[in-house]
Amino acid sequence: MAELTALESLIEMGFPRGRAEKALALTGNQGIEAAMDWLMEHEDDPDVDEPLANPLGHILGREPTPTEQGGPEGPGSAVGESKPILTEEERQEQTKRMLELVAQKQREREEREEREALERERQRRRQGQELSAARQRLQEDEMRRAAEERRREKAEELAARQRVREKIERDKAERAKKVRLPDGSSLTQTFRAREQLAAVRLYVELHRGEELGGGQDPVQLLSGFPRRAFSEADMERPLQELGLVPSAVLIVAKKCPG
Repeated sequence: MAELTALESLIEMGFPRGRAEKALALTGNQGIEAAMDWLMEHEDDPDVDEPLANPLGHILGREPTPTEQGGPEGPGSAVGESKPILTEEERQEQTKRMLELVAQKQREREEREEREALERERQRRRQGQELSAARQRLQEDEMRRAAEERRREKAEELAARQRVREKIERDKAERAKKVRLPDGSSLTQTFRAREQLAAVRLYVELHRGEELGGGQDPVQLLSGFPRRAFSEADMERPLQELGLVPSAVLIVAKKCPG
């Protein structure tokens, strides 16, 4: 029995003829191992079963015919010489070696794919960690900006409260005093908290009506509640000390002689 050609060996191992011919052609007929590497590498290609355009016979793993070689034909030529004959046992041994080679190539391919899968997983995890870190940085930036905004708002609120307190203090120092006249009308004027009560009396005397003497007779100042008549000594005391700030209503009456 003649030794199997590379093409026949690949077909014997179970590869389709078209794929075997294509593998031998594209590897330059460098042997079964090279052809098997190509077959294993391109097993999942969508065009793996598409035939080549014009494959040459010697590339496809078969011996060229005498016509293809351009040599002489005839019984005396070298072409007529027979190939070594393999016994059935040798043929089975050769097939066994080829099958072992196929299994080895398959294992190598699986190991390579496993390594590639592990690398892809490492890449995925690394990208996930980078994305998580980026999200964490973004969240921290947002939290920092929010904290800065809260601090700014708090500072503005404190400043606004301080302005209100300052205004209140100014208002305490200069608030309106309302003086009610006997005819039911009233006078309103602003005095500083440190001014004496005499300043209020003088203002009333300058702006009173005829019912109070038209500015000739002295007047007396009283508070409504609690009821109090201010004395001459009180006239020298500041409004703040007399409890007439921030605001007060005073009643004007004619001063009784005596």
